[in-house]
Amino acid sequence: MELELLSLAYPPLIVFAAALLVLVLPRIAGFAVGALSLAAVLAISLVAPEGQHLAGTFLGFEVVPFYVDDFSRMVGLGLGFLGVCSVIYAYSSEASRTLVAFALVYVSSSIGAAFAGDWLVLLFMWELMAVTSTLVVWHYGGEAVRAGFRYALFHGTGGVLVMMAVAVHYVQTGTFVYTEAGIADGIPALLAVLGMGVNVAFIGFHTWLPDTYPRPHIAASVFLSVYTTKTSAFVLYRAFPVGGESDLSIYIAYMGGLMAVYGATFALLQHDMRALLSYHIQAQLGYIVAAIGIGSNLAVAGAMSHLFNNILFKSLLFMAVGVVIYRTGEEDLYDLGGLWREMPLTAIGFGLGALSITAIPGFNGYVSKGMIFDAANPHYYGQPEYQALYWLLWLGAIGTLLSFIKLGYYVFFHGESDLEVADAKPGQTVAMLGLGGACLLFGVWWQGLADLAPTIYGSDFAFSYSGGESHLHPYSPGHLETAGILTGVAAVAFVVVKKPLSKLDLGDPATVVYPATYYLSRWTMLAVTGAYAIVDAAVVGAVKRCYWVGNNPVLAVDAVARRLPLVDVDDRQPTDGGRPSTIHLRTSIGTSILLLTLVLTVILWLLVV
Repeated sequence: MELELLSLAYPPLIVFAAALLVLVLPRIAGFAVGALSLAAVLAISLVAPEGQHLAGTFLGFEVVPFYVDDFSRMVGLGLGFLGVCSVIYAYSSEASRTLVAFALVYVSSSIGAAFAGDWLVLLFMWELMAVTSTLVVWHYGGEAVRAGFRYALFHGTGGVLVMMAVAVHYVQTGTFVYTEAGIADGIPALLAVLGMGVNVAFIGFHTWLPDTYPRPHIAASVFLSVYTTKTSAFVLYRAFPVGGESDLSIYIAYMGGLMAVYGATFALLQHDMRALLSYHIQAQLGYIVAAIGIGSNLAVAGAMSHLFNNILFKSLLFMAVGVVIYRTGEEDLYDLGGLWREMPLTAIGFGLGALSITAIPGFNGYVSKGMIFDAANPHYYGQPEYQALYWLLWLGAIGTLLSFIKLGYYVFFHGESDLEVADAKPGQTVAMLGLGGACLLFGVWWQGLADLAPTIYGSDFAFSYSGGESHLHPYSPGHLETAGILTGVAAVAFVVVKKPLSKLDLGDPATVVYPATYYLSRWTMLAVTGAYAIVDAAVVGAVKRCYWVGNNPVLAVDAVARRLPLVDVDDRQPTDGGRPSTIHLRTSIGTSILLLTLVLTVILWLLVV
């Protein structure tokens, strides 16, 4: 009975209700309700029975709003645990009730997308996620408003592409419900990978990440750093699942490898701390995307494990950097230094996150990233066509190590601090150490992570691959040697490039899209408004003439006759006493568009009939 009740407890609705309560309850009570709602999501994810729940029909289409399997369970656990820590952090960081209410609605839509069992529900949650995350950005005001408009433009475009993919998928398959084959091959797959590529920061579609995430409130950055990108990476897996055998898989895999290198490279060139972390969202998503493209059992286990781990250590890093900004007011890492003495708890939180994301043995990133390396390496469990991808992932790993050596060195260890600042507040500390403890736990107790990972089975953690079957051995001598080589190369490289790197401040060439988009939007707006003005003038002029003709039929005939050759017309007294016939037409542009839409609809209907 309890399990049946849990299957009726729809996680997104619980969080959405909490968001409404945050607005009306006293601040501490509202935030407590928000944290408890996400704790409920964590509990439901852990114990809810597998299968389709709340299934039914909507407008005649079969829908499954709540679908639980090993994949959605793992994502739900990560999103729920992070949500609890994020609300605690937001409370301690003086985030407003309105911001947290927006953030919780955003979180609820992300959780809804993760637990969706069909493409129709996914579309609704996907669009709601785009709208609410934009509100989270806009709430801060200032530069965040312009960035939020650009953010909305990207995600609106991506959403349209995903919508088109789902529509064509339905035409081809006759159902919106998820199947083992994923999205239909051909045009639906191409549209889906492009639309989802916006949210998972494919190269060229990624500029919204470093543009947006450094600008809002520090607590907003924590929410934003996880929910859109990680949920979208999971949805990408739903479109291209293990065994789906899509023709696009190898291209997806290599896009992931390029993302790992590109993100790590531009992270190295950043002065802004949150911009650096934003580029590393792209880099770490690259590993997940590459593993989804490889599509083997080990690769998918690595993708989901790294997604889960990324939820933990990426949010932790944004929290630690957020505390530094909160206490010092500085965004530029080169304006800081020596803060470990002033902020030891924040330094510990940062260290736990940095050791995790850089895949140091003993931390969770080492385990999940090792799975992905092994799945790509032809000398382990990969295919020959992924040899170049394996080296791309290597380069990305070295770049990641370099970036976090740089960030930690200049913020916490370089020189003496000129600032006397307090350390993290109690709530901030609890949130950071909670996430850091989880990173350490799943690095040491890697079996717990492997138990959660789909496609890994049995007490000996077996998985199948093209050559047969094998078992996980993350701490084998070979794996430890690889980790040692990577760390050594990065440490030596940092010493060599430290000085020239501090003088570089190169922009991302992909940001050329901003002026291009601005002028395209401006010209489009001018074209639309110019065309509207012409049509408006023509319609109003025609109506005025018809009105005048109706009031002055004789004068109208005379006016026409005067234009004819060989016709003499006597002057006549106007019937209106000499006053000009006038008509006053006033309406708003919204009403005009509504009327024009109605007229066009009638015309189209007549044409169809």
